[in-house]
Amino acid sequence: MEFDDRDRKILALLQSDCRISNADLADRVGMSASACWRRVRAFEEAGIIERYGAVLNPERLGLEFEAIVLIQLTRHDPDKLSELVRVIGQRPEVLSCYATTGQSDYHMHVLFPDIATYNSFLETVLFRMPAVASAQTNVVLRKIKRTEVISPATPHDRALG
Repeated sequence: MEFDDRDRKILALLQSDCRISNADLADRVGMSASACWRRVRAFEEAGIIERYGAVLNPERLGLEFEAIVLIQLTRHDPDKLSELVRVIGQRPEVLSCYATTGQSDYHMHVLFPDIATYNSFLETVLFRMPAVASAQTNVVLRKIKRTEVISPATPHDRALG
């Protein structure tokens, strides 16, 4: 799908404030309200907009232990991997998890109230998974950048790649 400047602006505004009214959104991008609504609806139907939500402050919710966990597998047994993926997918403490190349097989971003709760998760969940050989914990000391904002590439950006 090709994006023009208005499309990029609509998507940027919705990512910064998904509660913006359609009338305000249309006004800020210089479109009629009905045309803007149709464009947003098209983004939703195409799966470009997956969902809407709020960004929460973990510390204010008492979630002060954040880490990136590098998981190495015992071996790539499909049944054991399926179980690992299922369990990780159900854990609310796991914010994201990626199968990766390199030394680690998975990179998992986790958030817990404290280190004791995290240690309990390691002992009662992660280390009991037959697929897991080891896990290296990298504690987050400071956030440098935290965003999920995505900017659609312009034709010029693609030409640079």
